[in-house]
Amino acid sequence: MLAYMSTPKIIAWVVGGLLAVILFFSLIPFGMIPAGSRGVMLRFGAVTGRVVSEGLYFRMPIVESVAVMDVRLQKEQVEATAASKDLQSVQSTVAANFHIKPEMVVAMYRDVGPEYKVRIIDPALQETVKATTAKFTAEELVTRREEVREEMKSLLQTKLTPRGIEIDDFNIVNFDFSESFNAAIEAKVTAEQAALTARNRLEQVKFEAEQRIAEARGKAEALRVESEAIKSSPAVLELRAIEKWDGKLPSVMGSGATPFVNIGSISR
Repeated sequence: MLAYMSTPKIIAWVVGGLLAVILFFSLIPFGMIPAGSRGVMLRFGAVTGRVVSEGLYFRMPIVESVAVMDVRLQKEQVEATAASKDLQSVQSTVAANFHIKPEMVVAMYRDVGPEYKVRIIDPALQETVKATTAKFTAEELVTRREEVREEMKSLLQTKLTPRGIEIDDFNIVNFDFSESFNAAIEAKVTAEQAALTARNRLEQVKFEAEQRIAEARGKAEALRVESEAIKSSPAVLELRAIEKWDGKLPSVMGSGATPFVNIGSISR
């Protein structure tokens, strides 16, 4: 049938069909709000102030319509270029988890519209990164990363909470610095590691020297005590001889010879 119809007639049929579909759905007096969403009731396109909760809702056909707003947890991630306190260029990637307060969906739709991520969240993230990065040196952004993250989150909350957006979490995904700065940091870390190794080696040498000194002192003290004992009692010499004796007596002894140790003197 379409083969025998002119182009204007085909266009007219298509437009008419679309209008029929639109009219059909506009005449349906009810609809559904999905879980995790809220509906903003509109009357001839104007915000009425009525919030429609999850589930089934009813409306006046043609006159009223509903704009659905997501109030579940969402994520927005941006990249931002900023300058640190010591004027180093820093490329940052940050991510925020947020949700729209259900009681604020009407104001959000009326004042900002469905494009609230592009209109207010992304600019707030960019400004937050730039303002916070400028307070820290490039090295501090790395060594004090948690403090930087907390300050960024706090500043972002200050900017967005009055607009009806609650920040649930904030993360610094990445910091990227210039090649020259990365090389300087690597050289510094290498130098610190070498210095630490040298200090540890010095401590080891000092410890070993102290051990040798203590050992020498112990031997000297033992010799001193033994020397004094020998001076006070000659029998100590005989005791040392016994300690070294292998238990064998000489095989030949003269008639007037006496044992090399006076056992009796020790027993006394």
